[in-house]
Amino acid sequence: MATASPATSAHRPRTADPWRDTDVIDARAPRFNQAVVGIVALAGAVLGWPVLWALMGLQLFLGLTFGRRFCLTCLAYYELIQPRLGEGELEDSRPPRLANMMGAAFLGAAALAWWLGAPTVGTVLGGLVAALALLAAVTNFCTGCEIYKLSARLRGISPRHHDRIDAADLPADAPDRLFVEFTHPLCSECQEWERRLAADGTLVKLDVRERPDLARKYGIAVVPTVLAVSADGEVLERLAP
Repeated sequence: MATASPATSAHRPRTADPWRDTDVIDARAPRFNQAVVGIVALAGAVLGWPVLWALMGLQLFLGLTFGRRFCLTCLAYYELIQPRLGEGELEDSRPPRLANMMGAAFLGAAALAWWLGAPTVGTVLGGLVAALALLAAVTNFCTGCEIYKLSARLRGISPRHHDRIDAADLPADAPDRLFVEFTHPLCSECQEWERRLAADGTLVKLDVRERPDLARKYGIAVVPTVLAVSADGEVLERLAP
């Protein structure tokens, strides 16, 4: 049987519209954005040009406020890079959004500190943004994203918060132990969890796009959120995030 060439198999067609399906994001888009942010922030620190921090911070702010069409790195990725590479894995867009908010705040503070007569403080802040952004671009470890996920765990379903799923939200004939996944139809990691758990027992999928009421009810801040639940709804274990 003939197999697809690496180039062909890697060119995954677009399943999420980048301008409308903004609750998910191509996982390579934040890495590209972080690379640009890191390079610009580093140039500002090395050259002593705080205007670069201000412009990059302003660009992040515009994208966060008015949407991806006002984000130059988003336009570059989705119009120039993604059509050539194909769509990458799709993930929840909220963690990288927090990372961008942090980047905008720190870059703005760096420029302001420099112009107020504290260039050392500005350089430290700009250098910190450069280091964390380039780390994310190279290793895919996003500090802002991890902070978001940690906060999601703290404020979402946990023994200290929501310690059970209402029986009305579970199948009537639920077994002693089942898995509940809060999912999104375009989320690649959600689909991976579904494949992993399909053979392990009963899996109940709750689509947060179709059931935003349940997402609000249980404080779901990131997808996928995967729970092991008893038949009476008690949360036994949190598997993801």
